[in-house]
Amino acid sequence: MKLQLFYAPQTCATVPYITLSEAGADFSVIDVNSRTGDLKKPEFLKLNPKHKVPVLVIDGEPLTENVAIQIWIARQFPQAKLLTADAKTEIKAISLMAWCASGIHPHLTPNARPTNYCDLPGSEESVKRVANVMLFEDLKIADELLAGREWFLDHFTAVDAYFFWCFSRAISFKLDVSQFKNCNAHIERMRGRASVQKLLEHQKKVMAEFAKAA
Repeated sequence: MKLQLFYAPQTCATVPYITLSEAGADFSVIDVNSRTGDLKKPEFLKLNPKHKVPVLVIDGEPLTENVAIQIWIARQFPQAKLLTADAKTEIKAISLMAWCASGIHPHLTPNARPTNYCDLPGSEESVKRVANVMLFEDLKIADELLAGREWFLDHFTAVDAYFFWCFSRAISFKLDVSQFKNCNAHIERMRGRASVQKLLEHQKKVMAEFAKAA
């Protein structure tokens, strides 16, 4: 089986990078620069006309949307226990990942691209401020879910990989997230995992290469 992950630094393509590494999968990484138009080039649009990463190409067939990708990885590599064998808990995990995808993620994006949400000149800071009110509501919920726990479920799962990206992205926008003690403890646990260390090393290298080419 040939696996290719189309990845861009700091994007949610971070999530399958971590879970594929956790699974011990043999995969190659194709780095794309989301800031210079790579995602709208014809060759990429053939893989994903939605012009977004991640895309996981499985024996030549592209799979998009992070929740679907995580479910595929978990089922293809059951020994990694990226979800759970228990159906009830598996549905809970999928629900949490869907929340990361459709709840938390859209509240992060205005920090990076506020003009996607309002084209009124001078509205950027207002767009960010309103989005961050909703983002902090999400983080408060996550913090409560992590109270007294190491992981969102009984062991590390793909949910933890997804939330790691969400919280990392909030930090990258220099938001003050110090009040979320459990989320901060979670991200420190994640940074100790070999899969995350591998990801961060790759991310640093690619960002340096893109900066040099700019």
